[in-house]
Amino acid sequence: MILLIGSQKGGAGKSTIAVNLCVEFARQGLDVCLVDADAQRSASRWHADREESGVTPTIASVEKLGNIRDTLVDLDTRYEMVVVDVAGKDSKEMRTGMTAAHKMIVTVRPSQFDLDTLPHMSDLVEQVRDFNPDLEVRVLLTQAPTNPNGSERTDAGEYLSDYPGLRSMQTIIHERKAYRDVIGEGKGVVEWNNPKARGEVMELAAELMA
Repeated sequence: MILLIGSQKGGAGKSTIAVNLCVEFARQGLDVCLVDADAQRSASRWHADREESGVTPTIASVEKLGNIRDTLVDLDTRYEMVVVDVAGKDSKEMRTGMTAAHKMIVTVRPSQFDLDTLPHMSDLVEQVRDFNPDLEVRVLLTQAPTNPNGSERTDAGEYLSDYPGLRSMQTIIHERKAYRDVIGEGKGVVEWNNPKARGEVMELAAELMA
């Protein structure tokens, strides 16, 4: 399966979600390849740290910019799970990746600036479905406040209801220090000591595979 992770705005945690899902899928025994299609190379640096530290299970990694469609189609024949991290903007990598992907996660923070990117993303999804009608697109709320009294989750859910082509995920990723702590270790939170963060990533992976 090709899983593309993108957004229209930087800072929404794409790379964090990509590497953590790679670890969880690898932990489940799947043969996983991480594709870094973002010139910032955040995912590639994480992968280099993981290899240098000798952390297992191992995860394959590929860097590719520009038209990534053919690369993804080829990798899909060799790996059970191909997780793709693209830049937080409307890019050639995201558009060509969407034509090959089976599923896409759009990461958004519960802020008006992030939510305002969804109309353009909705239009882009409709365009891409002319080439990839089976593409399943889900919106993942990230960096949500842990304060249970906050209204951001409800507000974001109401906003998403205006875009039926973008389904909201039940899983929510909260703002937790653990997500930052593991990156420099080349690990995922499922390999860390924060049960709440670990539970979120396990729930996200399960929801994607359901």
